[in-house]
Amino acid sequence: MRMLGLDYGSRTVGVAVSDSLGITAHGVETITRKEENKLRRTLARIEQLIQEYQIEMIVLGYPKNMDDSIGDRAKKTEEFRDMLVRRTGIPVTLWDERLTTMEANEILRESGVRKENRKSVIDKIAAVLILRSYMDFAKEKKT
Repeated sequence: MRMLGLDYGSRTVGVAVSDSLGITAHGVETITRKEENKLRRTLARIEQLIQEYQIEMIVLGYPKNMDDSIGDRAKKTEEFRDMLVRRTGIPVTLWDERLTTMEANEILRESGVRKENRKSVIDKIAAVLILRSYMDFAKEKKT
């Protein structure tokens, strides 16, 4: 089953996809928008990617607070999840994304990516980390 991993932010959505066996995840792109609430084009692009990659499930990063509470950003993510389900009919799993952006930044720093160039790829890397974390959990759960 191919899965789509999303790192939803106020102006960007990082996108990753799994292989058909659910073993690997790779970054696809970062979808950008000018205003936080202008989601029509973002949702249309996600629908295109679902068709292109034959996606059967979406894993959406869920930005819980460090104390496990649900803040404003997590509530907006829940609203985005609801929009995705309505528009695509595909199941969407919320997946804890705490510290993935920090981890993505560290990976890019260690890889020698200059600070000014990280912004353009950090959300895509975070999406890979979210999707890979979910896939590792699902694989562990099966054994």
